[in-house]
Amino acid sequence: MIATYHQYILDFKRPSGTSRGLMTTKETWFIRLEKDNAVGVGECGILRGLSIDYRPDFEEKLKWTCENINFGLEALLRELIEFPSIQFGLETAFKSLENEDQFQLFPSPFTKGFDSIPINGLVWMGSEDFMRAQIKEKIEAGFDCIKLKIGAINFQTELDILKSIRKEFSKSDIELRVDANGAFSKANALEKLKRLSEYQLHSIEQPIKAKQFEAMAQLCEDTPLPIALDEELIGVFSKEEKQKLLQTIKPQYIILKPSLVGGFSGSKQWIDIAEDLNIKWWITSALESNIGLNAVAQWTYTLKNTMPQGLGTGGLFTNNFDSPLIVKNGTLHYDLKQHWKFNL
Repeated sequence: MIATYHQYILDFKRPSGTSRGLMTTKETWFIRLEKDNAVGVGECGILRGLSIDYRPDFEEKLKWTCENINFGLEALLRELIEFPSIQFGLETAFKSLENEDQFQLFPSPFTKGFDSIPINGLVWMGSEDFMRAQIKEKIEAGFDCIKLKIGAINFQTELDILKSIRKEFSKSDIELRVDANGAFSKANALEKLKRLSEYQLHSIEQPIKAKQFEAMAQLCEDTPLPIALDEELIGVFSKEEKQKLLQTIKPQYIILKPSLVGGFSGSKQWIDIAEDLNIKWWITSALESNIGLNAVAQWTYTLKNTMPQGLGTGGLFTNNFDSPLIVKNGTLHYDLKQHWKFNL
């Protein structure tokens, strides 16, 4: 088997804002496997300032992985425990290699075009007018679950936006999720959660910064609206650490990004632990190209989770790869009339 890696820079159609700042580009890496005239490809999607494996020796580790590809997948995954994005890329590349169609990783009614995955419509931070325009666009596009990034503009303005949605759409019409990306302080988080809860929200992601275990546990106990852990899961590697974290914090939900938490195997371990503790979960992409999004979506479908998933990011980039993944009426479809165009 021969393995090579390649860098690729994705360009956002418009700057996308979170409480960590504006993004205009996103770097990603691909692993390409060749064996007996078959080709497999996987994406190692990293997010600056968020991925635990965004570190100076990342490319060196990617090179080492390719040079030692014949160790086999299981041995490599153990060696790459601190490099979740490479684990995800490898798992995908091996799946891709073993299938006749390199893009059909987990054949199912979804990949046959018979079924779809409900997803949330993502509203990025920006000016009030920009956020309102995005919400209008998502509702007109048929989304009945909308997720708003909050924490960067005036909090009262964000509340006013939520209030205006609720004036027009009830909880049964539109499910609202918010994501603070750790923007609230320990001192003001509970008060902000109380004010947000007036608008019948489904949940809030990561209200305070990660690794404040006692404060987050207290928030999850006192909160008037469900809390979902996201960044909190990053950099937690062993099964014992995962179990301890969830038992300590007792969140209502966890959100899994395979690129950030150890690929499919790492995510599945989180799911198993969460379910044992009656904690609910959903899956989200991490701004990968359509190669990574395709892998996450196909795998997610096999899990049979009926909640809206966070898989609507394929249309964010000007130079994404053409694929059969299309968003229609708030759901993700695999349209067999569309074809892959991926050349590296």
